[in-house]
Amino acid sequence: MTTFQNSSGNGGPSGNGGQSPNNQGSGFGQRVDQIGSDAQHLWDNARGAVTDLRDSMDLVGRVERNPYLMVAAAIGVGYVLGGGLFTRTTGRLLRLGVRLAALPMVKDELLGIAEAAMRGVEAGAGRVADMQGSSSGGPARPQGH
Repeated sequence: MTTFQNSSGNGGPSGNGGQSPNNQGSGFGQRVDQIGSDAQHLWDNARGAVTDLRDSMDLVGRVERNPYLMVAAAIGVGYVLGGGLFTRTTGRLLRLGVRLAALPMVKDELLGIAEAAMRGVEAGAGRVADMQGSSSGGPARPQGH
């Protein structure tokens, strides 16, 4: 931070704030020029950093190959940077995501249980048929004819 050096306060004995007519406003003008050049230097550095990041990540190529995915990524980054990470909405979305991710595993388990139950029912029906055929006392009929 810069400090202004002025021996007399505002409204001092001279009408121009204590500065001589030869250097009136030159200190302020130099400071404005310095701030402007510093801002330009900062802008150039920021632009260079963004260009380097874009080139290293190949953002243009990624956007051309997967535009919808990149829009979704931009929305996600904006959500996180906007402070939405630790909100109720995020908690609800995470719970929903976990449920949706677990759904295929639960479905596979239920299908496995149902298939095992169907095999058990078929095996039980076959045994019942065999027992009924042998308990009738007559010769068992060959199946499938």
